[in-house]
Amino acid sequence: MQITNDWLPVVQEECKKPYYRELFNFVKEEYATTVVYPPSDEIFTAFHLTPLSKVKVLVLGQDPYHEFNQAHGLSFSVPTTQEKIPPSLQNIYKELKDDCGCYIPNNGYLEKWASQGVLMLNTVLTVRAGAANSHKGHGWEQFTDAIIQAVNAKEEPVVYMLWGSPAQTKIPMLTNPNHLILKTVHPSPLSAYRGFFGCKHFSQCNEFLASHGLEPIDWQIENV
Repeated sequence: MQITNDWLPVVQEECKKPYYRELFNFVKEEYATTVVYPPSDEIFTAFHLTPLSKVKVLVLGQDPYHEFNQAHGLSFSVPTTQEKIPPSLQNIYKELKDDCGCYIPNNGYLEKWASQGVLMLNTVLTVRAGAANSHKGHGWEQFTDAIIQAVNAKEEPVVYMLWGSPAQTKIPMLTNPNHLILKTVHPSPLSAYRGFFGCKHFSQCNEFLASHGLEPIDWQIENV
């Protein structure tokens, strides 16, 4: 699916670069010869749902879920047809309950956040089935760095939620004093108890947005 909103100039600039041609060919070949997630028409879901002008929060994941019917182009999110909520998202919901009083919903579909200005971005946008990080180092990182730089350039306040060390490697790029950087460990079961639980990122985000005259995020994902 082509990008048609205000991300287009950013993406078009990247498309002209030699690395993008190599990335495009690599991804095309992978989809043609193996099982890749998300479905090819959902690679850019995050950009369709959250135009650059609307970005208020950036949540940065690593690469898409690599199991069937999970990845659909939003970091940490799964479609409503997926009954099993991934462990990291379960931990995000637990922190939301403690931090903001949200009830824990019966699904992991985060489109509601994206439509309010939460850019749910992964640093790598595709993955081979069953093989985490299999599309790492093929050019997606350069592409998503350009996305992060475009967000950094916004004058309006933006909150970055950087969970885990891979996300935090982007901090040197975040030079805009109007923005807020929140960082802690990753919400995965391996690390959540070392600081994700109790980080209060969601309430801190909303306090920051409200203090700058912006509508806070309604973090409650409803049951389906």
